[in-house]
Amino acid sequence: MARAFPAGFLWGSSTAAHQIEGGNWNSDWWEWEHKPGTPCVEPSGDACDFLHLYDADIAMLAGMGHNAFRFSIEWARVEPEEGEFSNAALNYYARVIDACERHGVAPVVTLHHFTGPRWFAHRGGWERDDSPQLFARYVARVMRSLGERLPWVGTLNEPNIVALAGWLSPNFPPGKQDPALRHRVNANLVAAHLAAVEEIKAGPGKAKVGLCLSMTAYEAVDGGEERLEHIRQPMHDVYLEAVRGDASDWIGVQTYTRALVGPEGVRRPPPGAELTQMGYEFYPQALGATVREAHAKTGKPVLVTENGIGTEDDSRRIAYIDQALAALHAAIADGVPCLGYLHWSLLDNFEWNSGYRPKFGLVAVDRETFARTPKPSAAHYSAIIRRNGLP
Repeated sequence: MARAFPAGFLWGSSTAAHQIEGGNWNSDWWEWEHKPGTPCVEPSGDACDFLHLYDADIAMLAGMGHNAFRFSIEWARVEPEEGEFSNAALNYYARVIDACERHGVAPVVTLHHFTGPRWFAHRGGWERDDSPQLFARYVARVMRSLGERLPWVGTLNEPNIVALAGWLSPNFPPGKQDPALRHRVNANLVAAHLAAVEEIKAGPGKAKVGLCLSMTAYEAVDGGEERLEHIRQPMHDVYLEAVRGDASDWIGVQTYTRALVGPEGVRRPPPGAELTQMGYEFYPQALGATVREAHAKTGKPVLVTENGIGTEDDSRRIAYIDQALAALHAAIADGVPCLGYLHWSLLDNFEWNSGYRPKFGLVAVDRETFARTPKPSAAHYSAIIRRNGLP
């Protein structure tokens, strides 16, 4: 029997400005990629040249049946220097929205996806207590220009990873390792989200707003329950609690795998487990656990804003999609309200410190010519979309 998804379900794919646009030289991440001693294996460079190829890409995904497309607006382009806003950059994003509308695709816009302007980073970034106000000013400027045309807006992408990877590990800028700073950054990112929600709700427009959170399906083993809660608080709960009490319309869930937690902390994947290119355990059913947790702790409908797998073996991507969607369908059947599923990612793109090696895309990108080649998984996903369900 077919397993149908709700009427009006959003089906699409996700991207991020820095990972696909190219030439984002004014951002903190561009500076980080070119800084000696960082763990970046290569710079982003031209990325996928979405900056120029956006119309063809949106036409392509529309042709594959997608009715939604998640992309981000790059703060470093919109506000290249503190207090100076670029109408040309805002007009570029207006043209991307034009393309979405022309091809019948709902734009799902994220206002911060890991990257920020150099000037913001140089003055202390998210460590500064005035960072939420600076972010809110940028959000207000975007909304004045584009708000009437934005049906879906995410404030921040994976702020928990921004805080973790930038202030507790050396993987993201600024590459600090300071637990106290990590907690301060978490608090400022929560405040930035709340301030952004107010600006978005003030209009213009009537965008449905949410927060896109990285969520791992944590499982306690061998008495690891107390340690699990210690890990979950700064990774999940500080953000889920904020969303529960705010005016957000949805909570975005971004899930890739599970993590087993013992008394000593997060353990390596079990011996013999299948691993992805990112070193994650192949565990697509994690999505079912995280959407249940997100809804239970926020009371908000869930929008799956990222879910996918880094692999050269496209048959495993197909298996991952099927199993993840089966787990999502089971959660919906049990009463979890879910608005849609946006696969990560449309394109093989720049995967931060890992460069271009991990392949998350439904569509391959030639690194020299930028030619796009849809993979079998793209056709498989399209068939699911067109029937609005799993066979």
